[in-house]
Amino acid sequence: MEESCPVVKNILLLDSEGKRVAVKYYTDDWDTLASKLAFEKSIFTKTQRSNARSEAEIGMFDGYIVVYKFISDLHFFVTGGENENELILATVLQGFFDAVSTLLRNNVEKRTALENLDLILLCIDEMVDEGIILETEPTSVTGRVSMRGSEIDAPLAEQTISQAFAMAREHLARSLLN
Repeated sequence: MEESCPVVKNILLLDSEGKRVAVKYYTDDWDTLASKLAFEKSIFTKTQRSNARSEAEIGMFDGYIVVYKFISDLHFFVTGGENENELILATVLQGFFDAVSTLLRNNVEKRTALENLDLILLCIDEMVDEGIILETEPTSVTGRVSMRGSEIDAPLAEQTISQAFAMAREHLARSLLN
């Protein structure tokens, strides 16, 4: 029997109308923008009447396992293949949900999410890379995204994306002020 690690197909954060807030696809299952938008509309339409506010719900849509949860006007989705472990996908979803809640200081709504879109995208990148799950612990993810306890002068090869971005932003600000 072939062993493999769990793979996430995509992570979606949609608003209450099914429009994109932050999305990341990791496979070529949806090779065009039109197919991605159609998939997003399809799962949004099928789940919008659901009451997935207190706990995550799991569904099978178009041959994919989709784990989803809603809060305020935001809809969180994590998609995996039909043979993926639902509990692992639910753990990714809960980690993403909790990390975003922490980063947005429990003010989880579309406006705040758009104002902090860079943090949400970094959060997704810290959790999943090319579909491979790296981290699901929200405190670890938020610590790396917000750079708490990090050494900004670490060598570039040892920095996370968020640390490198912060360092570049700092250098740019200094050069503009000079």
